[in-house]
Amino acid sequence: MPLHTKTRILFAVLSTAAFVATSAAAYAQSGGKAAELQKPTADSAQKDNQKKIDEIAEASRVLTGAAGNPECVWLGRRVVTLLWRDDLDTAFRHLDLYDRFGCPGAHIQATFRCLIRQGNIDPKAQETLNGRVHSCWLNPALEPEPAAAAAPTSPQAPAAAPQPAR
Repeated sequence: MPLHTKTRILFAVLSTAAFVATSAAAYAQSGGKAAELQKPTADSAQKDNQKKIDEIAEASRVLTGAAGNPECVWLGRRVVTLLWRDDLDTAFRHLDLYDRFGCPGAHIQATFRCLIRQGNIDPKAQETLNGRVHSCWLNPALEPEPAAAAAPTSPQAPAAAPQPAR
């Protein structure tokens, strides 16, 4: 066998051995991490479910009438969230179910109005949207937080230029 053929075979064997060794190490590390990740995920899913149950129970205590019924709370909050995300087709399908259960349509309108008055929401922060929808569902007359309190001004901020007289 020529020398360059032996070199190629040796290179292929060494490359394969290196790949197998690093793959085995990576697999062993991910196996340990996978077991660690599964437990918190199950715990967090259980906590999320309990949080949803608590929120529906809170709405039943706070609201009078059909708007506090568990099916109205669940469907209504979904409708408002879907409206906010501009998923109108799905929102209207949920709204049909909401109406079929005898839930008050005016509460959807008031909650969505409250949500809009609260201002923009970071689209990447899912919990913020869910929290705002829940707050507005419980109290549609909720006043928006003042912008000055949300964004404090720096004492070194330049003063606004005077407006010319008209």
